Amino acid sequence: MPKHAIILHWFRRDLRLTDNTALNAAAKDGAQVVPVYVLSDWKKAHQWTGSIRQQFLCGCLDSLARNLGKLGSRLILRTGRADLEIEKLILETKATAVYFNRDYDPYGRDMEKKVQAVCARYGVVCQSYKDRVLHEPDEVLTGSGGPYRVYTPYSRNWLALDKTAPTGKPTTLGAVRLIPSDPLPTLEHWELPTTLAALPAGGERAARERMKGFIEYRTLMSYAQKRNTPAGITTSRLGQDLRFGLISIRELYARCIAAAGGALSQGGQGDSPSISNRLSIETYIKELAWREFYQAILWYYPSVFDEEFTPKFRGLPWSGSDEDFQSWSQGKTGFPIVDAGMRELLSTGFMHNRVRMIVSMFLTKDLHCHWKLGESFFMQHLVDGENASNNGGWQWSAGTGADAAPYFRIQNPWTQTKNYDPEGHYIRQWVPELKNVPAERFLAAPKDGRALAPGYLLPIVDHGRERQRTLAIFAKHVGSSADF
Repeated sequence: MPKHAIILHWFRRDLRLTDNTALNAAAKDGAQVVPVYVLSDWKKAHQWTGSIRQQFLCGCLDSLARNLGKLGSRLILRTGRADLEIEKLILETKATAVYFNRDYDPYGRDMEKKVQAVCARYGVVCQSYKDRVLHEPDEVLTGSGGPYRVYTPYSRNWLALDKTAPTGKPTTLGAVRLIPSDPLPTLEHWELPTTLAALPAGGERAARERMKGFIEYRTLMSYAQKRNTPAGITTSRLGQDLRFGLISIRELYARCIAAAGGALSQGGQGDSPSISNRLSIETYIKELAWREFYQAILWYYPSVFDEEFTPKFRGLPWSGSDEDFQSWSQGKTGFPIVDAGMRELLSTGFMHNRVRMIVSMFLTKDLHCHWKLGESFFMQHLVDGENASNNGGWQWSAGTGADAAPYFRIQNPWTQTKNYDPEGHYIRQWVPELKNVPAERFLAAPKDGRALAPGYLLPIVDHGRERQRTLAIFAKHVGSSADF
């Protein structure tokens, strides 16, 4: 017999039916499940998002609504503060339980507490579940029971832990009676402008196709060798799917492990291609551990949104100009690899991870702009923008974060181009002014004082000079004890 006549399932970053922990539990425990998503009610601008990601969200909600319809159910949309809207739905539906999957950033956790308080006030059962991660922050701790501050020992522990197997999807949720619902949103809901960015298709089905393609069509098998190459499809491109929960992290991990077993059987034991394939899969799985490491950092140190993770770097003088920030944000710096990355972001909502490191270190170390400016800009434009990973990446590049690049390790955009785009394929794709420029000219600043091509800027700074300036600023701030 069901435990509850009616359960509210609060969709959050789990916009799928397959292997959805809280949804499956609600389907098992309730005679009827009322699926609800609460739309935010801010308008026109937001520090952490923009047209690109909200457009993708609209597609995901449309897909989710159609998938629920196939089960004879219906997605109920409300707008406002989640705790207040869930309170209204408890009263409207007479639900005796609210189920949801847990979040790990401070904003999500705060709202969970508010929802739990509402449920307690009405005597409603409130059940939360682990779903977005393979291991929650309190499952991966040091020998003394504290959080890790460095990735490598964290990842060793994370990799050694048993992983939960994926499950299926519910076959029925029960019919949802005529409960009032807001319409599916468009960008007009937030009063946002239309985006021309070429975005991936939203929704669970499209995400599952991307996951299948990544694993079955060789991208995974060449990941270790090609993941730092920005031209072409060399990474999973599943960031937005994990961010919105269109695919299950458990299923993705299980499929990678299954592929690793298959890789070892291809061509016989000890065969070089099989070893290479196994290395690629292991390398990718470690990237999944990075994702959860940054979520753990945010869980235990939520102040990283407001200040540098490493105390000795707090109060650093960031002197970058608004003019330089605008040049960077528009892809008009005169550094081809930087401009290519920024233009890819503006055109697609995506930027290759290697290039993310290059452009973020350029903003903080060459232009001396505060990492918070870049952090916010990325979140406003990335379709896969994830608070924890984005903050971790920016503080890594700035040299101020957990397991960060030492502040004296400053990437040279010209050298990075030589290492990762030596033929200029990526640069020419995104900076059409340079389509006829020989690739060797992308490897060093122009020595003749002339732009690389008509209409293209000269570099707005001298990298060597700005590098020395950054070293001096950091060394002065941390004092004579700086370890060079």
